[in-house]
Amino acid sequence: MDKTGPFQTYENETDAATCAPRLAALREELGRRGLDGFVVPRSDEHQGEYVAKRSERLSWLTSFTGSAGAAVVLRDKAAVFVDGRYTLQVRQQTDTKLFEPRDLVEEGPAGWIGKVLSKGAKLGYDPWLHTAAAVEALRAAAEKAGGSIVPCQTNPIDAVWKDQPEAPTAKAIIHEMTLAGESAESKRTRIAEDVKTQGADAAVITLPDSICWLLNIRGGDVPHTPFALSFAILNSDGSTDLFMDARKSSPELVKHLGNAVRLRDPKEFSPALDALKGKTVVADPATAASAIFDRLTKAGAKIRRAPDPVQLPKACKNPVEIEGTRQAHIRDGAALSKFLCWLAREAPRGHLTEIDAAKTLEGYRAQTGALRDLSFDSISGAGSNGAVVHYRVTNSTNRPINNNEVFLIDSGAQYPDGTTDVTRTVIVGAPTAEMKDRFTRVLKGHIALATVRFPEGTAGAALDAFARRPLWEAGLDYDHGTGHGVGSYLSVHEGPQNISKRNVTQPLKAGMICSNEPGFYKAGEFGIRIENLVVVTEAKPVPGGERKMMEFETITLAPIDLGLVEPNLLATDERAWLNAYHTRVRQTLMPLVDEDTRPWLEQATRGI
Repeated sequence: MDKTGPFQTYENETDAATCAPRLAALREELGRRGLDGFVVPRSDEHQGEYVAKRSERLSWLTSFTGSAGAAVVLRDKAAVFVDGRYTLQVRQQTDTKLFEPRDLVEEGPAGWIGKVLSKGAKLGYDPWLHTAAAVEALRAAAEKAGGSIVPCQTNPIDAVWKDQPEAPTAKAIIHEMTLAGESAESKRTRIAEDVKTQGADAAVITLPDSICWLLNIRGGDVPHTPFALSFAILNSDGSTDLFMDARKSSPELVKHLGNAVRLRDPKEFSPALDALKGKTVVADPATAASAIFDRLTKAGAKIRRAPDPVQLPKACKNPVEIEGTRQAHIRDGAALSKFLCWLAREAPRGHLTEIDAAKTLEGYRAQTGALRDLSFDSISGAGSNGAVVHYRVTNSTNRPINNNEVFLIDSGAQYPDGTTDVTRTVIVGAPTAEMKDRFTRVLKGHIALATVRFPEGTAGAALDAFARRPLWEAGLDYDHGTGHGVGSYLSVHEGPQNISKRNVTQPLKAGMICSNEPGFYKAGEFGIRIENLVVVTEAKPVPGGERKMMEFETITLAPIDLGLVEPNLLATDERAWLNAYHTRVRQTLMPLVDEDTRPWLEQATRGI
């Protein structure tokens, strides 16, 4: 974690021309193993969104680089599955003559397998790369088609990936109490009590962000997210077995962990599962690898299938974490404002590219002296590239930022006191009436969600329509979620909360940080998204109110481009919200920006 940048590279990491030989090599390997097919998820043994280069098996096979997806390879056909964020990207990156693009959400690998798997076929899978819930779905689909699934002791892709990178061994570091707000001992004791209350003797923890938060450590094993990859067993007395490569440790870390945390070799993890024979063990079927359930079952442990007990406490940030995140967003907002000023000055001259913009924004963040990494590869999309929801600019896709075009920049930073994620959409030159209409509808949805009050116990799915209604009224929509959870110097995407059409039942609780990011995308022309992060807080009671209400505090501070706003589409209260937000942005950031930026910031946050 001592890297100082640059944090984003723009090399063309994949090449669709590699798909054919790699697919052929995999099919040969499957033939040697007596398998008729194989399922390739975009995951590692820990089921995190960001994975080490060694675990980028889906990208290696298909050339698709998105953060979610899967592939299924059969003897005579193959498919790659992506969600609505990546429908354009997958067709740009992979060889669609070899891998048929399919819908990850509506159909998924299981749905496709149930329709196309041959009777009697044996479909292989790596039990370390699928959750227990995912394997059950694959099994049901294969049996429906008259076939079966077969766990592979070793991954067949690893057998044919000749230059596969080594497993990462970045040093783990201590996340100090001044940033964490609660000691690791307190967290272990608190959550162990929950495990005990469930009638269990231990809980198997596999998610990297859960382990890092629980033990107040961070690491550098995966891009953009400070994870120290490991497994843990939290015992009901609060003691913990941490299975982590010793090369990641240090005397300072051992002292920090204390006697109640036993640092053990990862090779001891499976035998440690065997040692839970006769005990009741909490394991999360939605996040823990199927191999863990297989091992516990074979050992004779009683498995209590329940959510990872760390996820919800981690999501509900304490006052220290929330204040740290506020400070991170103020620092980040100043950097972003300097960038937007620079962009407003330079872009109309016609000499900037998407990479120029992304590099410059990273440079302004680095100037804060607190930047540890980006929180994800910046989405820097001009014109039609902005319509690719999770577009990642490379040297081959890099295009100019032209006049009279919309430019979208979705980016974030990892600071020790907080993780940021913000999207701003700006016009270079003059917008069309359509651009202004779509942008203003997205803004109306953003304001509706930012200002909503909702009863305690409400899940994000109940709020999603607030952000979509202005678009729905015009017969429009967007194919991604409206809000995701965000960690505290951890993953930029975290659960269990969510704001989307998906029926996620987790209520939004005080202290949770979520994104508010409605959008609109016109394929081949432009993309629009306005994203701020918000904190769930308890709302002040209103006279006559009967229920405890919650609301959102917006913590992202950066100007929203008034050049794309159609004022006549805004209601009086919406205009008041925008003006009040911009006043807050101006008053907070003005002392933090340079003299060249101040006049621009004054104008960018003017009242309308």
